[in-house]
Amino acid sequence: MGYLPISDYALLSDCHTAALVSRSGSIDWLPFPRFDSPSVFTRLLDNEGGHFSICPMKVKETKRKYVGNTMCLQTVFHTDSGEIILEDLLAVGPNNTGHELGAGAPHALIRRLRCVRGSGAVRIEYAPRPEYGLVLPLLRKVEEGILAQGGASILFLTSSIHFQHVEFSARADIAMNEGDEYFFLLEYGSTTGMPLRPWAAGKINRFFEGTLRAWAGWSALHQNYQGFSKEMVHNSGRILQALTYYPTGAIVAAPTTSLPETIGGIRNWDYRFCWIRDASLTHNALWVAACPDESIKYFDFTANAALTHIKRGLDVQTVFGIGGEQDLSERELLHLSGWRNSSPVRVGNDAWKQRQLDIYGELFDAALILQDYIRGQNRATLSMLADMADIASRVWTKRDQGIWEMRGPAKHFTYSKLMCWVALDRAIMLADLLGAGDRVSSWREAREAIKNSILSYAWNGELGAFTQTFDGGDLDASTLMMPLVGLIRGDDPRMLSTIEAIENGLTDSHGLVYRYKSPDGLEGEEGTFLTCTFWLSHALALAGKVGHAKDVFERASTFVNDVGLLPEEIEPRTGEFLGNYPQALSHIGLINAAWAISLAESSSTM
Repeated sequence: MGYLPISDYALLSDCHTAALVSRSGSIDWLPFPRFDSPSVFTRLLDNEGGHFSICPMKVKETKRKYVGNTMCLQTVFHTDSGEIILEDLLAVGPNNTGHELGAGAPHALIRRLRCVRGSGAVRIEYAPRPEYGLVLPLLRKVEEGILAQGGASILFLTSSIHFQHVEFSARADIAMNEGDEYFFLLEYGSTTGMPLRPWAAGKINRFFEGTLRAWAGWSALHQNYQGFSKEMVHNSGRILQALTYYPTGAIVAAPTTSLPETIGGIRNWDYRFCWIRDASLTHNALWVAACPDESIKYFDFTANAALTHIKRGLDVQTVFGIGGEQDLSERELLHLSGWRNSSPVRVGNDAWKQRQLDIYGELFDAALILQDYIRGQNRATLSMLADMADIASRVWTKRDQGIWEMRGPAKHFTYSKLMCWVALDRAIMLADLLGAGDRVSSWREAREAIKNSILSYAWNGELGAFTQTFDGGDLDASTLMMPLVGLIRGDDPRMLSTIEAIENGLTDSHGLVYRYKSPDGLEGEEGTFLTCTFWLSHALALAGKVGHAKDVFERASTFVNDVGLLPEEIEPRTGEFLGNYPQALSHIGLINAAWAISLAESSSTM
C-alpha cells in the first residue's frame, strides 16, 4: 500500500482520542487512550506502522458520510454483487448527553459491518503495532476474540469472526449475504489496569446506539447558528468538539503528528497539544458554532495554565499538554519513515520553550467574551489577571518568536505587539470587575504607546502595507488580525491597502493565502494556510466588501473533503492537503469568517 492522500481520511472521536479512517475502511491512526498517547495503528506515517482494515474485495464505488449530526462514519461500498455498509465510531459513555459528551468513554472502537443488498466477499486485516509501530505484539486467540499484548498496551478485539494468524497480524476473508451483520469491538487497556474481557453483543449495541444519541443530542442542544454557510459552520463546530479532551476541556490543534508542511521536507510537527495562542479565536468560534459551557471549560484550562506561570513570575508558556503538562520536549521517532517519506517524525513540541508575547492578548480577549463567568472568580484569580495586564504593559517592547513560532532569532513581530495592545484594551474594559481601577491610567498610557508604535513602525509606505515586523519589509497574513481585534477600522485606507498587498503578494494560483514568504530559519517551503485565507475573508467583511469576502470564503471552503474536514495547509501546485489534520484553527477560521459575513450582511440590510 502506498501513502494515501491526507484528504482520504475521516475522523472519529470520543473526546479523549481520535482515529483516522481511510476511504477503504482502514484505521491507519489511533493513539490510545489520549490524543497525545502513542498510537497503536500508525500506517498514516509508515507502511509498516499497523492498521485495522475492513473492506470488500471488489469495490466499484465508495461513498461515505457522517450519520446525521454525529461523529459516526458510514462508508457505503458498492460491489458488482451487492452493497455493504461499514459504520465506525469511538464509543462515548452509554448515557452521555449535552455537556457531558466524553464522560465515561470506555476507550473502545466499534465497527459495524452490514450487507444490505446482494452479497459480497470482505477482507479484514488486523495488525496492531503499539508505541507508534515500534512494538510487534503477541496475538492470542481467546474466547470471542483476539488478545494483543505488546509493551505496556493490551488490546482486546471482540469478534465472532474466525481469524487466521500471520506472524503478528490476523486476517479473515468472509462471505456476506443480505441481512448479515457483524460487530468488531477493539478495547484498549494497560498491563497495570483491569483485565479485558469480551463484550456481549447487547453491550456493544448499547454503546454504539448510545454514542449516536449522544452526538446527535449534543448537536441538537448546541448548534443554533442560522447564518451564512450554516451547514459548514455546524460541521466545523462538531469538529472542534471532537478535538476537545473531555477531562480538562483542552482543544488539540490537530489530532496528528508530523504530517508535513512540505512533502519530503523537515517541517513536521506534533500538534496534539493545546496552544494558548488560539484562545480568543477559539472562544469566538465555540460561541457561534458549539456551546458556551465548552468555552468556559476551555477558558478554565487555558487561564489556569497561564496563571500558574504568572504566580511563579514566569513568562506564560505558549503551549501545554492536554492534561496541563508543561514539559513537551521534542524527540524524533527514527523507526518511522514519515508520510510520503517526510522525516523526521516528531513527538513533543519544543515551542513550549519559546517566548510568544501575543498570549496575553488572546487570554484577555477570551476573558472579555466570558466576563459574566469571570465575575464569579475568586479574588486571587482576578488579581492575577490584572497582574497579567501589567506584564503585557512591560514586555510589549521585547523581541519574541511570534505567532508562527519561528525558530530563527527573536524579532519585534507586529502581531505580538498587537496582542499586547489587546491585553491592555480588554483589561481596561474589565478593570472594575478585576478590582483594578487604580491601574487604568497606566494601562491606557501603555495601550496608546503600543498603538502609536504599530501605526508608525509596522507601516511600510513603499509596500503600502503593515508588515511582519517593526521597520520590516515583509508581508505577513497575521496583520489581517488588526481590524479583527479592533486596533484599526476595517475600512481604514491603510488596512484596505494592506489587504490589497496581501492579495497581490501572499496568494497562490487558487487565491489562497500564505502565512508569509520571509526566511524563518528552516529549510524548504510550505503550503498556503487555510486559516489565513479565512482571516482575509473576515477582514474583507469588516471592510464592508461582503461580496469579495464571500468569494474568498468560497475559495477556502471548497477544499473541505467529502466529510467536511480541513487540513492546515494546501499544496499550491496540486491542491493537495498538507500539514496536520484535521486542523482546529482552519475550522475556527471558517466559523469566525462566516459569522463576520453574516453580521456584515445583516448590517447592510438595516
